[in-house]
Amino acid sequence: MTKTNRFLIDRISDAARTGSISRRDFINTSIAAGLTATTATGLWTTKAAAQPKQGGTFRWGLHDGNTSDNHDPGTYVTRQMIYLAHTHRSYLTMIMGDGSLGPDLADSWSASADASEWTFEINPDATFHSGKKCTADDVIASLNHHRGESTTSAAKALLTDVVEITKDGDHTVKIKLNGGNADLPWLMTDYHFAICPANEDGTIDWQSGDGTGPYKIDGGDFGVQWQLSRHDGWHREGAYFDKVEILVLNDPNARQTALVTGDVDAVSLIELKTMALLQRDPNINIHNIPSAGAITMPMFCDTPPFDNVDVRNALKLSINRDEIIEKIAFGAATKGNDFHHSPAQPYWPDDIPQREYDPDQARSLLKKAGAEGLTVSISTADSVYAGAVDMAVLYSEQAKASGINVNVVREPNDGYYSDVWLVKPFTLVSWGARPTPDVMYTLAYKADAAWNESHFNNERFNELLLMGKAELDDAKRAEIYREMAIILRDEGGTIIPFFNNFVYASRSNIGTPDALAASWECDGARAASRWWSVG
Repeated sequence: MTKTNRFLIDRISDAARTGSISRRDFINTSIAAGLTATTATGLWTTKAAAQPKQGGTFRWGLHDGNTSDNHDPGTYVTRQMIYLAHTHRSYLTMIMGDGSLGPDLADSWSASADASEWTFEINPDATFHSGKKCTADDVIASLNHHRGESTTSAAKALLTDVVEITKDGDHTVKIKLNGGNADLPWLMTDYHFAICPANEDGTIDWQSGDGTGPYKIDGGDFGVQWQLSRHDGWHREGAYFDKVEILVLNDPNARQTALVTGDVDAVSLIELKTMALLQRDPNINIHNIPSAGAITMPMFCDTPPFDNVDVRNALKLSINRDEIIEKIAFGAATKGNDFHHSPAQPYWPDDIPQREYDPDQARSLLKKAGAEGLTVSISTADSVYAGAVDMAVLYSEQAKASGINVNVVREPNDGYYSDVWLVKPFTLVSWGARPTPDVMYTLAYKADAAWNESHFNNERFNELLLMGKAELDDAKRAEIYREMAIILRDEGGTIIPFFNNFVYASRSNIGTPDALAASWECDGARAASRWWSVG
């Protein structure tokens, strides 16, 4: 590019930042300066999007939504429930675009020297959509919703160490634990811990859908669509759109078509096999974000034939992760090693030998277990992951070399996480990212966790889990998580083929920040409040 052209590009880029040039003029001028249409479109997105603008309607197409979903935070599980919650409700803390921990309802937080007592200062300006001020009572009731013997919350295991939650005035909440937990502020970002208005009896009003989030619900139906408008009392930055429309589009073809035709402005998941094709469209921006999200294949450790550790390890040795990442994830993934700890999380144990595809060793283990000629069934659905069914079929083909017959059961999308996951003994599951290994292990591998999807119960593992969360020395904590990872790898009931990138897309009329959060798809599920219209 000549100096004159570079000068011209710099000038129109400055104009884009200030909004003094239209998108059409920007693209045409950039092409005249020597850029391709695709490069010009990308430049417009990065330059013009740098200054958020207020206004417009954000039409958001989501995968993974059921008609049986509801507003109870204790039952949140599908992307519809999670994304809607991050749009109309608030949490004490939030994960920022750069991966750091930031404030939401809590302006600040502090701990005692041993991290056994935490104090959260609540933003005094936060209000519910109903007009009610948000106070410490609402926070206490919302967290207690997941505690106690009578709770049915899936997040109960995350708060079992909490002894009591009290207030010190209207805007100060104190959480006392039975031991130290250095991760507690991170724990408060878990999508179940949405803050709802308290009832007089100490329960919460989750049924109304009231919240303190950036947008209030105007109407909608689970499994179909939602209409929301900006909450004038939103206490943080963002919420640039006037309105948000959420459409549940479980069918990948329908979702992709809606994106290409402009019927939606963004989608939460794209078909990876068409990613290269979509990248050629100057009106579409692909976001490919490495994450701690994972695809898991849990087996019930207490159900035959999976109650035999040799059978479990034979099934783990019968998956060719490299081939699956190449053919199913199209390279948009990080190889797993059968422990649920990602390189994107702290304390990553990178020295543990990688488990590789080894049909001969698998056959040897099956012979030892007296399980030669093993036949098992694995359940999956299209909505679990882009290519989930194809992945299960490919695994079935790979396992034949080990003498294992894997029957692939294609389940309905609607109701998969209520009727199949945690019900059937061998499934394929998509986990969203969790910020620390403690949160992940507590949710999915602790013996009494509601979401212990493999029915894993190991005394040493549970002992280490308690030690890890209370350990404030980083080096010692890393060693604890390393031992836990080895236990899961060698004795656990979960195959982890890979940690999937979050691959989603937005149209060029939508501006996005430079850094997109890796905690969930669509900027940590907060696209509605962090993105904006660029005209």
